[in-house]
Amino acid sequence: MRLVVHTLLLLASFTLVAAHAGAEGATARVRMETFSRGLHAVTAHFVQSVTDAGGRRGEESSGTLALEAPRQFRWQTTAPYQQTIVADGTRVWVYEPDLEQVSVRSQSSEEAQSPLTVLTDLSQLDGEFTTSEAGRRDDLDWLKLVSRQAEPEFEYAELGFDADGLREMRFKDQLGNVTTIRFSDWQRNPRLPPGTFSFTPPEGVDVVGDLAPGAEVFPVHD
Repeated sequence: MRLVVHTLLLLASFTLVAAHAGAEGATARVRMETFSRGLHAVTAHFVQSVTDAGGRRGEESSGTLALEAPRQFRWQTTAPYQQTIVADGTRVWVYEPDLEQVSVRSQSSEEAQSPLTVLTDLSQLDGEFTTSEAGRRDDLDWLKLVSRQAEPEFEYAELGFDADGLREMRFKDQLGNVTTIRFSDWQRNPRLPPGTFSFTPPEGVDVVGDLAPGAEVFPVHD
């Protein structure tokens, strides 16, 4: 199952503030806060799976991610299908090569339930979420986050840390689906290539959605 874009934005929010653990023996919250100091960008590899409410697990997908505060990310799925999601600070672009289609929408509308402000200001975290230590299991220390929104997009998210950093994220939506993402190869504050967070649709693909004025896109064919 492919991630819905608003879900991915939420995951990106959590990931950038929690990409590395910090001191040995610290609580999950302390590990997150320690690493967030001075953080402006991260990259990593991921493996993702989704288990539905009936306990059926879908196929795994894998790829790479790059995040930069306060509003930019690139999520590149490379197997078993190709998908690119880029948030450039104004728009979110989703490119599906197998469909020869690009969808684009306003990033602000996608952030309605996604607290991206925690990327650069952890004080926002407690305003948006109730956080609690969720104990230790699977050799990880877990931090649980529950949205304070009246109509939240998710039931809860959990972040699992080991001594080296964030290793796993579990996210349960309101339909009972649980997304699990395992992370590896974290790079803190890397030098990202120019154009990492920009996107121009390839020539010949259909483009649908909310286009920015003057955007260089190719319209849907009749």
